[in-house]
Amino acid sequence: MADFKIAVALTLIHEGGYVNNLNDSGGETNMGITQKDMPGQDMKTLTVEQATEYYAQNYWKALYSQIESQDIASKLFDMGVLFGVGTAVRELQRIIKIHNVPVDGQFGPRTLDVVNTAEPVGLLAAYKTSLVSHAVNIIAASQQDRVFFAGWVRRINS
Repeated sequence: MADFKIAVALTLIHEGGYVNNLNDSGGETNMGITQKDMPGQDMKTLTVEQATEYYAQNYWKALYSQIESQDIASKLFDMGVLFGVGTAVRELQRIIKIHNVPVDGQFGPRTLDVVNTAEPVGLLAAYKTSLVSHAVNIIAASQQDRVFFAGWVRRINS
């Protein structure tokens, strides 16, 4: 079964430390968490423990711990942090919709069952491909985000 501690450790590496990039619509961030996410928090002093707790409460959904493939659970979690939980789940559901899984952005028992019965290597590869397409659509809609595209693709494929 999937372990939150493994998933969050990878996400914290991907997110890095404090950043205040003027091209980032999220504004000031630390470990991927924005000032809007944690009002009143001095983002420069955010600790790994605080970030981990925030991610546990807001991004690691209850059924993620029941995903049998750690790689799939970690990718789903990390992409939820990058693109939003609903988007990350919808992209996964688009891959498995042939099994009558609704594409609703909710990771429920049906989605879990299909994810756990799918061949994990193939599912992960298809998921990554879908996520790259999603990133392409983002930059097509917002040229401001073009500067992030290469990093997103590296992260998706890591």
